[in-house]
Amino acid sequence: MQGLMQDWPLRVSTVIDHAARYHGEREVVTRTVEGPVERCTYRDVHGRARRCAAALAGLGVREGDVVATLAWNTHRHLEAWYGITGAGAVYHTLNPRLFPEQIAYIAGHAEDRWVLADTSFVPILEQLQDACPGIEGFVLLTDRQHMPATGLRNALCYEELLADADPDFAWIQGDEGAAAGLCYTSGTTGNPKGVLYSHRSNVLHSLACNGADALALTSRTVVMPVVPMFHANAWSIAFSAPMAGAKLVLPGPRLDGASVYELLDTERVSFTAAVPTVWLMLLQHLEESGSELPYLQRVVIGGSAVPRVMMETFEKRYGVEVLHAWGMTEMSPLGTVGVLKAGMDALGFDERIGIKLKQGRPIYSVEMKIVDDAGRELARDGEAFGHLLVRGPAVVSEYLKGEGGALLDDEGWFQTGDVATIDPEGFMQITDRSKDVIKSGGEWISSIELENIAVGHPGIAEAAVIGIAHPKWDERPLLVVVPVEGAAPSREDVLDFLRDRVARWWLPDDVVFVDEIPHTATGKIQKLTLREQFADYRLPTAR
Repeated sequence: MQGLMQDWPLRVSTVIDHAARYHGEREVVTRTVEGPVERCTYRDVHGRARRCAAALAGLGVREGDVVATLAWNTHRHLEAWYGITGAGAVYHTLNPRLFPEQIAYIAGHAEDRWVLADTSFVPILEQLQDACPGIEGFVLLTDRQHMPATGLRNALCYEELLADADPDFAWIQGDEGAAAGLCYTSGTTGNPKGVLYSHRSNVLHSLACNGADALALTSRTVVMPVVPMFHANAWSIAFSAPMAGAKLVLPGPRLDGASVYELLDTERVSFTAAVPTVWLMLLQHLEESGSELPYLQRVVIGGSAVPRVMMETFEKRYGVEVLHAWGMTEMSPLGTVGVLKAGMDALGFDERIGIKLKQGRPIYSVEMKIVDDAGRELARDGEAFGHLLVRGPAVVSEYLKGEGGALLDDEGWFQTGDVATIDPEGFMQITDRSKDVIKSGGEWISSIELENIAVGHPGIAEAAVIGIAHPKWDERPLLVVVPVEGAAPSREDVLDFLRDRVARWWLPDDVVFVDEIPHTATGKIQKLTLREQFADYRLPTAR
């Protein structure tokens, strides 16, 4: 027997319709690329998104076409997403932190027809346009006054297009399973691969993210996504915030500590999200300026593991709750959030921090398990660690154009490439990437855990751990360190600091000091580059 309920397609356009109808007066604040802070409302975003959809249709964009964006977090970028999907097309976020050659490859692979871009990225686009003959033209997200002189073909002014467009454009009413968005993996090995989100997956994922034990956004929240929209939907906030009617503060291109603090303070932001490197800059600014965070209540940190000292500083010094989160582009992207369970608030500070340093519990709609090399499920005891598998309605089933072959096993599980533990309360903790875990004498050593402990040393700004070949133990850990400016810790200083904090057999066999550690375009430590850099390195214990 089937249920007797209405078939109401879960389309992205319904999100901005809801925001305009029930939260139409709620502000969307943007630090623009041009400089000034501008204010509009969800009602404005909704109306301009309809004009954007009409303008794209006038340019020949049809249902299923792919339209790229190369832009910062601004109201124009936000309304363009809703305009693109409302026209039945697919938004494709290009990451400006990639090399031009990589951007050109991705744009060609995705078969982008048009690119909507901020003016700050015109030089990049001019470099790569000849390598992208499929791109018909470029719409610059600005007004006529700020249109740059450019050699881009078919360069159009966004505000002029909107002014001439039909304000009553009717959204394309397609299937909820149709493609809505496209985001490429960071591609640390091989070419980046496309993850194609559907309207249904975006809506379901955003509903789950707004759960009380997840991001818990409401119409009273003032949210600032510092994480870019080109990082997997700004961790769902581009949809979750309008869905909840939260005031949205968009920081544009200025992501330094002082600029981020200014918006946090002047707009009374209560919720924000970004990777650890952003919060390092903010905390440094706070320390230097003596400023406080009187309005900020919660900060979500993901992308890489949160150093303990960062979490303690936010919570002890500034009274801001840290939510450690984890996910992947392939998961839309949020998978877990570190919200404490009932009764855990009564624990001591150190015990609570120990739990919150884990990546957290799965949000509704995400299932996960850990398995050994043979695929056997391991105990959820917080001790056993194995390969992390996930499945759910917002988890990838295959990459665009079948790249990478079959991704799922017979039961629909996706191999994340992470190694993790799951404790009896359901909290998952990433111990490493499968390719980064150090296999020493038949046992596994977590490079991530060693890194997080090492950065607790007052003379260490950043740390990375890689496995180096060893004639007896197969691999042993090498600790690569960037010292704090003006500090000069020695090898023995660092090892002495670690001795009381890690198991003896986890202690690195050597410490190397460098000026810089390489990162991917998404801010993660590039272990592959480090392994290539130290390919011929011989540990003292191997000599």
